[in-house]
Amino acid sequence: MLTAGIAVLVVSIAIALTIGPANLSVREVYAVVGEHLGFGAAEVSRIKDGIVWELRLPRTLLAAICGAGLALCGAIMQSVLRNPLADPFVLGISSGASTGAVLVAVLGIGGGAISLAAGAFGGALAAFALVLILAAAVGGGTARIVLAGVAATQLFSALTSFIVVSSADAEQTRGILFWLLGSLSGADWGDVAVCGSITAVGLLVCLSRAAALDAFTFGASAAATLGIPVRATRALLLGVTALITAALVSAAGAIGFVGLVLPHAARLVVGVKHSRLLPVTVLAGAIFTVWVDVAARTVFAPTEVPVGVATALIGVPAFIALLFRNRAMT
Repeated sequence: MLTAGIAVLVVSIAIALTIGPANLSVREVYAVVGEHLGFGAAEVSRIKDGIVWELRLPRTLLAAICGAGLALCGAIMQSVLRNPLADPFVLGISSGASTGAVLVAVLGIGGGAISLAAGAFGGALAAFALVLILAAAVGGGTARIVLAGVAATQLFSALTSFIVVSSADAEQTRGILFWLLGSLSGADWGDVAVCGSITAVGLLVCLSRAAALDAFTFGASAAATLGIPVRATRALLLGVTALITAALVSAAGAIGFVGLVLPHAARLVVGVKHSRLLPVTVLAGAIFTVWVDVAARTVFAPTEVPVGVATALIGVPAFIALLFRNRAMT
């Protein structure tokens, strides 16, 4: 299954590279990629070379990385918190990361992707800390965590809007608001390197804790009985999800429903054993987001739909279908 998933992902990326408004043939696209990989010269203009290598390929790769990372975060949070509705978007982590990144961008602190990622990481940690404090203050429980996440989402969304309206000029405001809806239009190789590295390391860390995640399925008490250091493991895994979310939000804005829907779909295929679930979830998220991005930039061309809007339009019906399927099975 993993081999098939990797093959589908590679084919999806290869096809996505050939789709776009520019007048490029399939042969020209692959010739450009081959030239940059050292497989001979491509007889194309500099403009066509730039469209493929500097625009389409980084964007497609970043779409795959964002889908993989968000799906991984959703699977981890749903397992650790034992809540099927947990994901970075629902629990306010994406909103907090957006606030941190926008604060850095508007105030001009530092420069480049690293500064945005650092600001987003601080905002993500602040949002998640607020969620945990609110949930604990009202008695704890998974339902209260989700409610606290809703409150945090609204709070940090309001803070982001306030920062943009009060500090940014009109042109900057339009760009930030489009980015906040989830946009891959500004993807570059720096974003691919940062987000890809963080997501890959996060996946390895989570896979190394697959047995602990299996134990969390039965609750924190059962995990502690099995010798799992519950607090340390929970802090590590939630910290990893916050870091991945922050990196992805700093590069592509808030993309919702990927982390909510894809883990459930993967569980229907491979079950709940995390050594199998996490790789399948990551591949499913990557493939899904690549094709959603293709649809977002082509269906209404020349107008581009923010990828976060497209994932919501597709993710909500998919989630409803999953709910009905689970109901039929119970």
